[in-house]
Amino acid sequence: MTRDLTRDLSPDQSSDQITDADPIVSSTPGRASETAPENAWLKGDDDDELALVDRWWRAANYLSVGQIYLRSNPLLREPLGASHTKSRLLGHWGTTPGLNFVYAHLNRVIRRDSQNMLFIAGPGHGGPAVVANAWLEGTYSEIYSNVGDDEPGMAELFRQFSYPGGIPSHAAPETPGSISEGGELGYSLAHAYGSVFDNPDLITVVVIGDGEAETGPLAASWHSHNFLDPVADGAVLPILHLNGYKIANPTILARMPEAQLEQLLRGYGHEPHFVTVADPDDTAAAHRDFAAVLDRCLTEIRKIQAARRSATTDGGTGNGESPGGGAAGDGTHDDGAARWPVIVLRSPKGWTGPKVVDGLPVEGTWRSHQVPLSEVRTNPEHLAQLGSGSNRTGRMSSSTTPGGCGRTLRRTRPSAPPDERHPVRERRHAAAGPQAAAVRGPRGRGGTAGSGAGQRDDHAGVVAPRRDQREP
Repeated sequence: MTRDLTRDLSPDQSSDQITDADPIVSSTPGRASETAPENAWLKGDDDDELALVDRWWRAANYLSVGQIYLRSNPLLREPLGASHTKSRLLGHWGTTPGLNFVYAHLNRVIRRDSQNMLFIAGPGHGGPAVVANAWLEGTYSEIYSNVGDDEPGMAELFRQFSYPGGIPSHAAPETPGSISEGGELGYSLAHAYGSVFDNPDLITVVVIGDGEAETGPLAASWHSHNFLDPVADGAVLPILHLNGYKIANPTILARMPEAQLEQLLRGYGHEPHFVTVADPDDTAAAHRDFAAVLDRCLTEIRKIQAARRSATTDGGTGNGESPGGGAAGDGTHDDGAARWPVIVLRSPKGWTGPKVVDGLPVEGTWRSHQVPLSEVRTNPEHLAQLGSGSNRTGRMSSSTTPGGCGRTLRRTRPSAPPDERHPVRERRHAAAGPQAAAVRGPRGRGGTAGSGAGQRDDHAGVVAPRRDQREP
């Protein structure tokens, strides 16, 4: 289904063996002259890390395609035949590559900074992405032992997706780590803010689809940062993912002039950062640009938190405001309110998928929303596109399964001791114990915010149980 820019990953290949001949590793010196850490990406100083991120992304894309289409022959050891595909295809490809792209980059900063981080997929219909990454990092097999971290496990992962007796096509309660059900759009940003209350070390990254952004609940949720206390709470980094289309129509924010969109987000109180994938085939540039912006946003978040927390220690107000207005460079408005960063990621819908199907454009259009190649059982051309050896994602091999992966992917996935991987709510109560929730007004000030707004129940919501409490 997708076209190749990388060679297969052999079991013995590691990042030490990556050479300048690798298409995704060619550096671009002189793109930036600044010495800030985030600009190392723009200068091409971290190409080995770029290659690791890219390989994870492509592996996750392959796993996502396999879930939608395949019921057997997961590694394509045999020539792909119609009998290897599902008789009924159901899933959403269009948003999935973007979700995988963000997830791969978050792995990088989690490993580098030992950052507590939560990922929320607003376009929860991109369930293949969430499941693929959970399996690739080993979490899925820890919870569901029948879906092992080997080739038979991969086959079961593919077979069960959106299939009788299997799992839903959306991010669902049984999806590891899911706290935002993917079948109903609009609540991801509100869930993200709820997850960081009273969790000062947590950063929740929430991907907001441009279709979801048109819903009323999501539009109202942009104001939620006003209830965030930078001293006692963690932070939310929204990523507005503009791929241009919802199920069959263009989206409003994607068609809005960038200057107007910037004004809109600033009006909400955010500091917007734009990443645009101008050339879908130049994935190296896309990785460098996004990595630089992600690092810059995390730096801004930490500056805001450091300024507020030090102000509290020094007798300042804390609670989201600085005495006497904002200091230069600390991420504040003139009135002292924090200006939290937001990323606007523009990438093609169905990125890395087929560009043309049956003579019609697919990548970058609404036609990639669900199943771009819908007749693989009856149309030989569709089947040939699905199994083409010249695909852009690149084929998986036994080395890319969690249990059999080489050093490259082992280095890419985050790891933590089991006792440090508790759900958000459990981690919150481990120290404080159950207690009544305070009523908040805007930016963490005490008191009500009208009609009970800002009231928070620490026992509300659905959070996945600990692994040792799950059914086998």
